[in-house]
Amino acid sequence: MNVILSAVLPVGLIIIIGYIAGQKLNLDQSSLCQLSIYILAPAIVADSLYRNTVSGRSVVLIILSYGLISLVIYGVIWLFAFILKVDKDNRQSIFAVILCPNNGNMGLPITTFALGDEGLDRAIIYMIGSSIFLFGMLPAILSNRGIKKGIILTLRLPLIWAMVFGAMLNISGVELPFNLGRSMELLGISAIPIALIILGMQLAQSKFILTLGECLLALAKLIVAPLIAVGVGRMTGLEGIDLQVLVLQTAMPTAVNTLVMVKEFGGNGTIVAQTIIISTVMSFITLPVVIWLI
Repeated sequence: MNVILSAVLPVGLIIIIGYIAGQKLNLDQSSLCQLSIYILAPAIVADSLYRNTVSGRSVVLIILSYGLISLVIYGVIWLFAFILKVDKDNRQSIFAVILCPNNGNMGLPITTFALGDEGLDRAIIYMIGSSIFLFGMLPAILSNRGIKKGIILTLRLPLIWAMVFGAMLNISGVELPFNLGRSMELLGISAIPIALIILGMQLAQSKFILTLGECLLALAKLIVAPLIAVGVGRMTGLEGIDLQVLVLQTAMPTAVNTLVMVKEFGGNGTIVAQTIIISTVMSFITLPVVIWLI
């Protein structure tokens, strides 16, 4: 129980601070988001890959497992949507909210508190795979004309080039001179609390409306998706902390950036926005259970 509380309560406290700041302070959320996306998130990715000691086998299996989980979820959603004759906009929105976990803002800090630095290293590998999907492949799912835009957007992301930079430093064994690695490390450390504060501010500015449809989608994201992750992870041969991270990251609520993708490439923005809020709130009940189980 102490491990579970140690993983969830610090995250919840920082989100609450962000929530209060969003209500009481006149902070520019757009600037904070740009700071996080273009500087801090790339820094934590580059620094973690630079210092990463995760075996190549684990890296390949985690990314492969994420891809297989996405394919299974996509197939299940397509089947149910076909049987229930769900219209195109709603079907696209369901794809988006189930396939895109918030493994950055919430996944990295919760995994860090629950599983330590080894867990964080693997969580970042998972986040890289999901980021490529979110910005590169999701537009193609949401819109028939989104493939080219998705590829361009992916290549413009500092996150992708930070991944390449960190991996090259790791593979080459180069040590950054003049303690420059420490600068990158400090920027990376600040990424997690800033991301949680932004999430709290976003929740403060959103209207919470409890509806049955969005609640069912949230439960599918928080419960069904990690169960699929367990099956896929065992099938691909993941075990120990690799499997724990795969399941925990998949159990995260819907990513906030999903709404941006849906607004840009098509789908029901209302469903997505409500599911993001509901799944985030519900996750403070489901995530402790997931942590306890793994």
